Amino acid sequence: MRPLLSRFGPPAVGAVVAIAGWWAATVVFDIRSFFLPAPPEIVHRFLEQPVFLLKEAQATLLGTLAGLGIAIVAALSLAVLLAAVPIVERATLPLLVVLNSVPKVAIAPLLIVWLGYGPKPKIFLAALICFFPLVVSAMSGFASTPADLTELSRSLRASWWQTYLKIRIPWALPQIFVGFKVAISLAPVGAVVAEVYNPDHGLGAVVALSSTSADTPLAFAAITLLAVISVALYYVVVAVERLVLPWAREISG
Repeated sequence: MRPLLSRFGPPAVGAVVAIAGWWAATVVFDIRSFFLPAPPEIVHRFLEQPVFLLKEAQATLLGTLAGLGIAIVAALSLAVLLAAVPIVERATLPLLVVLNSVPKVAIAPLLIVWLGYGPKPKIFLAALICFFPLVVSAMSGFASTPADLTELSRSLRASWWQTYLKIRIPWALPQIFVGFKVAISLAPVGAVVAEVYNPDHGLGAVVALSSTSADTPLAFAAITLLAVISVALYYVVVAVERLVLPWAREISG
């Protein structure tokens, strides 16, 4: 019981204090709900349309997970190639840096032109925004493999794939999970940005449409759901990391 309290107690207290301060500020300064709704107004607005908001949250979640899955497969495949062939890394990495420096918000309208309406722009932008952190973390993990382990695999006449599967990938997993945790925080942002520009379905569409109708509590209800989704996904990755890499915690500890 004490480990759970020590782990989840401080974040819970911090969240309660932040919500209480927010609520107190709206009361003390008499802030209109049009500008900043109080927490009870947001809860009331959510309870008025729970089915609608949860359905839109599901659309955002599915687009986020689809984009993240595509980014993971593409990023890990490219990282293996770049780590295995140094000349390809030197030729490709600067191009990746340039592509990553392009603001993703500026690409969102073009994705609608290129991919049309529907979930495709959302999935693509979610994949694009978390692709670079995954590549960098995986490459860093592969580069951190000790040279003596590589020499040992050669002395044992291990093949290239055996070396990767039994030595380099397990050694790189802690760094790869760092990239996962960064990417899982960025993927919902990409999905919501695409939904704002293409307000068909999703929490981003709810925010965009509620702003046009001056329904600020509804927008904050959607933003709150988005925050809950992001936090839940992050802790799912943390839980998987603890399950898959118990030895990494022992080494770091």
